[in-house]
Amino acid sequence: MEHSFYPATYTMQGRRKECYEKNWKRRINYENVSGTDEFISEIIMQYVNLGRSGIKVSRICLGCMTYGSSQWRPWVLDDAASRPFIRQAWEAGINFFDTADMYSNGASEEVLGRALREFKIRREQVVVATKVFNPMGESLNERGLSAKHIRHAIDASLKRLQLDYVDLYQIHRFDPTTPVEETLSALDAVVRSGKALTIGASSMYAWQLAKMLHTSDRLGLARFVTMQNHYNLIYREEEREMNPFCLEEDIGLIPWSPLARGFLAGNRQRASKGETTRAKTDDFAHKLYYHESDYDVVDRVTEVARKRGVSNAQVALAWVLQQPGVTAPIIGASKPHHITDALAALELKLSPEEQKALEEPYKPHPVLGHV
Repeated sequence: MEHSFYPATYTMQGRRKECYEKNWKRRINYENVSGTDEFISEIIMQYVNLGRSGIKVSRICLGCMTYGSSQWRPWVLDDAASRPFIRQAWEAGINFFDTADMYSNGASEEVLGRALREFKIRREQVVVATKVFNPMGESLNERGLSAKHIRHAIDASLKRLQLDYVDLYQIHRFDPTTPVEETLSALDAVVRSGKALTIGASSMYAWQLAKMLHTSDRLGLARFVTMQNHYNLIYREEEREMNPFCLEEDIGLIPWSPLARGFLAGNRQRASKGETTRAKTDDFAHKLYYHESDYDVVDRVTEVARKRGVSNAQVALAWVLQQPGVTAPIIGASKPHHITDALAALELKLSPEEQKALEEPYKPHPVLGHV
């Protein structure tokens, strides 16, 4: 493993922060990726710390919402169809996998757990993240962030994953019905019991995260090390408060939907929602995107991509990777090129002029993704 140290200068909302980041790199040479038609002569995977923790993660995280059961969503891949992508990611140097208890009603965790065992991936080498909050049963106590639900949810997740612990246990959303002291005490108990090494948060308002961090510090409880927020070229509202706040608090950003659920790939037409099963049936994406200004951003991504001779996905993901505080964007993969595009994005360095061109068409959005 090659170690390198490089200086980085971050500028956000007029604030300038000088820092040094450690960047571990793993060079992998092979001819073929998991029997696919994708050939890569050399891949250099980069590794960084997971937030303020000492855990080292790849700069690309494979999100596992796409894997589980097609009965949950039409575009979800079943167990057998999911395995090649988990293997492809692992062989490419991706050691960071993110899932949630609610994905496919638990089947996503089961698929990931079985794959890790089938591929004989040593527990010491892989970083697994899951989440708690959404309903997992009919009763009111089988959802949210109460101490009762968290106690049962972590055990259920570990059973489905076939693991003794997870590396990162995240709250999927903020729970206004439960005191933050109760939630944080329950999460701290999960860490102290050894069932999770670190904890993280997901989409919420910056003031809510600030309140929870203050409570953790005041009570001496485990502190969030990551924020999994909604962030991409089409939705940049997180740049107003959440991203600079996380940068100040040394909380790593692991954005969900860095390609806007495929919208930035450029295969959605103004006259229709696209031709893929997901494009046609992803109701959540239809609520988040498809504004006229969103298409303007995609047009600009396409323009930059054509000049560079690369795909839209590579450009859009490269932009996210170059943003201050981003540890590892969470990608989804249902085709082999989704992973190879992500790997290529690591090597694609956008110029300041290209970044400015990509950001120029953006129009402010209402807050999206918090609930």
